[in-house]
Amino acid sequence: MLDYLTLPVTAFAQNCSFVWCDQTRQAAVIDPGGDLDALLAEVNRLHLSLEQIWLTHAHIDHAGGAGELAQRLGLPIIGPHPGDQFWIDGLPQQSQMFGFPPALLFKPTRWLHDGETVTLGSCTLDVRHCPGHTPGHVVFYSAEAKRAFVGDVLFAGSIGRTDFPGGSHEQLLASIRERLWPMGDDTVFIPGHGPESTFGRERRTNPYVTDV
Repeated sequence: MLDYLTLPVTAFAQNCSFVWCDQTRQAAVIDPGGDLDALLAEVNRLHLSLEQIWLTHAHIDHAGGAGELAQRLGLPIIGPHPGDQFWIDGLPQQSQMFGFPPALLFKPTRWLHDGETVTLGSCTLDVRHCPGHTPGHVVFYSAEAKRAFVGDVLFAGSIGRTDFPGGSHEQLLASIRERLWPMGDDTVFIPGHGPESTFGRERRTNPYVTDV
């Protein structure tokens, strides 16, 4: 069964999540935007075997620590979708602009596309391409655990910004309608910022998506 723990990192309080197979302790870290020493301390505390880095998208608060972490531990970087290549190329400039520590450039070990899967031990998660916040944004979904790690596509009470380069409000709403809602109202989602919620609750109460 999949287990997970979410920790806010960086000055942007970005939700970085560890996900792992509870049988093998094989783990991935989703969106290690920074604060790597604190993240690695959690790996030790939880007795995890950290094997992969998964990225929902390549904004600095989500991907800023990925290159350094991959270099430190020799880990593969999985994702995002190739549509975010220009955001990866711009990570050093992003880090300067927002006052983050210098970000190491990297090349993903594996790009992700809609309909693919990622695996940890006996756990398999589906990959859904959800453009709108960025062109290459992806989401990780465990049907077994009824959990979705959605990055900055959807929040409790809000949705992702679309005024960045490559953003599209229409694409974002289509991603929510076509890729997230079919996962089911009872699915709990872990957003890139703020508290967890369920798709059902957001469909009923989120003013940005109640008519989506």
